Amino acid sequence: MVLAPAMHTEMWEHPATVANVATLRARGVRVIEPAVGRLTGADSGKGRLPDPAEIFAVAARVLARGRSAPTDDLAGRHVVVTAGGTREPLDPVRFLGNRSSGKQGYAFARAAVARGARVTLIAANVSLADPAGVDLVRVGSTAELREATIKAADEADAVVMAAAPADFRPATYAPGKIKKSDDGVAPTIELVTNPDIAAELGQRKRPEQVLVVFAAETGDAEANGRAKLARKRADLIVINEVGQDLVFGADTNTVTVIGADGSISRLPEQAKEDVAETVWDQVVARLSNRS
Repeated sequence: MVLAPAMHTEMWEHPATVANVATLRARGVRVIEPAVGRLTGADSGKGRLPDPAEIFAVAARVLARGRSAPTDDLAGRHVVVTAGGTREPLDPVRFLGNRSSGKQGYAFARAAVARGARVTLIAANVSLADPAGVDLVRVGSTAELREATIKAADEADAVVMAAAPADFRPATYAPGKIKKSDDGVAPTIELVTNPDIAAELGQRKRPEQVLVVFAAETGDAEANGRAKLARKRADLIVINEVGQDLVFGADTNTVTVIGADGSISRLPEQAKEDVAETVWDQVVARLSNRS
């Protein structure tokens, strides 16, 4: 059973409602968190009905898993998922960014909701419908992504770093639009390295926490992925080859999942939702072993 309640914020946060929702969840009912936004009156806050299509997406994932696997193996867990690509401003109208659409991260978030988790989704410049049942945090730059992720991950059981943070940013920001010179000479833009969020999470990771990182590679994908897995001190790395017409913006993905314990899973091209389910299976197994 999946319930999608909608009400004013005060009612949702009332102790009686909190206790009733906890009882329902303890009995195996999937209760989707309300969305945040404008309510029926002049007020706004948490209590809106999520997008119907997103409610349907959660229900479909619950039904799909119900045929072959437990539907609530992340119940009582808090997971953090990052999605999208960060943008580093050059001037008021331009930025340095990447092609990430956020679809794989959103697939991870939807799958986690369907499995009963409390999900914090940190989205960087994503133009997708808000997944039902998540606590959504919107960010723009890598610095903003880092701040939000470090804060949310502090008490999380698992962190999935599916976002594509920019590795570099302009050394200086031009307060006015950079103009084209009359002589046709392009300006030189100096870059500096951004903080490595995944590596910082690996250093801060608690023994019982599971960290999943991603490697988008254009060559020697598996070798580079193994090196990145060790460097980030992660538990799992999801590796995919990227490029023109590959992965970014597509609804499918072809990945290799390598674990710090030496495990390896090569997944053929499949829906990003199915990739997410397979990775969550591996996360759940590690969480169970550590608890």
